[in-house]
Amino acid sequence: MLFNSIAFLVFLPIVFIAYWFVFKQRKAQNIVILIASYYFYGCWDWRFLSLIILSTLVDYLIGIQLQKNEVAKKRKQLLWISILMNLGMLGVFKYYNFFMANWIELLNSLGIQAEQSSLHIILPVGISFYTFQTLSYTIDVYKKKLEPTKDLIAFASFVSFFPQLVAGPIERASNLLPQFHKNCVFDYEKAASGIRLMIWGFFKKIVVADNCALIVNNIFENYETASGSTLLLGLIFFGFQIYGDFSGYSNIAIGVARLFGFDLMRNFMYPYFSRDIAEFWRRWHISLTTWFRDYLYIPLGGSRGGKYLKVRNVCIIFLVSGFWHGANWTYILWGALNAVFILPIVVYGSGRNRTTIVAENSWFPTIKETLQMLATFGIVTLTWIFFRAESVTDSFKFAYRLFDISNFGTAIQHKKVILFLAIFMLLEWISRKEEVMILLQGKYRHFFYVLLTIIIVYFASAAEQTSFIYFQF
Repeated sequence: MLFNSIAFLVFLPIVFIAYWFVFKQRKAQNIVILIASYYFYGCWDWRFLSLIILSTLVDYLIGIQLQKNEVAKKRKQLLWISILMNLGMLGVFKYYNFFMANWIELLNSLGIQAEQSSLHIILPVGISFYTFQTLSYTIDVYKKKLEPTKDLIAFASFVSFFPQLVAGPIERASNLLPQFHKNCVFDYEKAASGIRLMIWGFFKKIVVADNCALIVNNIFENYETASGSTLLLGLIFFGFQIYGDFSGYSNIAIGVARLFGFDLMRNFMYPYFSRDIAEFWRRWHISLTTWFRDYLYIPLGGSRGGKYLKVRNVCIIFLVSGFWHGANWTYILWGALNAVFILPIVVYGSGRNRTTIVAENSWFPTIKETLQMLATFGIVTLTWIFFRAESVTDSFKFAYRLFDISNFGTAIQHKKVILFLAIFMLLEWISRKEEVMILLQGKYRHFFYVLLTIIIVYFASAAEQTSFIYFQF
């Protein structure tokens, strides 16, 4: 079930009414959330509910056992059971065919004849997200940062919470799980802010991302005959497509959660206004980057130690992050390229002072800040080649044609879309100190909501319903 579907627009009010007006006890409300979440996920493929249930039961029981056991060896064994089970599911369903295909190719290159042995495996939607979410629970309980819950319904609701189940934000148990234990009272202001977040999220997805997608798909499918300027435009449009698509989903997810009284972590903070690549990654897919920081980068030693360790840890983080996104060498190269760009900043600590939004006390950035933002956007845009292309070969061919001066045309296409995106970014710039633009106060605010809704309905009726990009991860 997609957020941008009629089915969801019917589903959401039913769950909302049942949650707030029929069942008013916390336990009963959690049951409503759990049933709704399982139904929501089962609409894709009910068979994969067994994976969520398995992950839930295993980590729930391990959490209880971790509290009962003080023997270090036993506790470590329990932790590894959780890690191997969750990553094992992820490995089989997401990476089996990738590893098998590359193993066969390696053997054949060595002169050893081997037949392809792949499985017809369907990738379960959201498996990369909920496995990491349950792992955070087990790891935090193991480190005694979190008390394990004995309420199975609350824990199952935490794992399967439908607003963020299939594409995040990847919530920490320490933030989301306690909210399933607290008595929840309807808060009009929180619900209203949730609706505003949803409207802005639908605008980003339906109006911005889906319109860019039509152009991007055409350019990437025909890149071998397109001019360099067209390829550059396709890359820029893809940058806006993936930003509008993924941050739009996150806005909708956070907004829907607020309708039910829950607070999810912020997942995007105007990343295209970053002044270097390190700042970009502090503002892009925050729930994943902080997950890797806390559960992989810091345990590896983080920025402590010499330059070699810093380089090693950064490379590991970005290679793993690339591989997390998909079973394709393109994602690994995308991660490696980001590591190359960020290493000088990490090694020399040149970006640590950029913790506030650009031009915080001014309407306009300085010339230096403007050049820094343009350079960062350019670097990020180049890395999108490997993220979007179907294969490594396509990636390098695309890059070659992009940088081939003799192939660079001068005609500017899709001027209306360019103008539209410029207006979109101007609105984001004006509201860059806020959570989202439409949370700004003002006497014209309600008129603005109505106008946005009309625009969304118009574009939604005129275009085909499309899935969110990060559903494939």
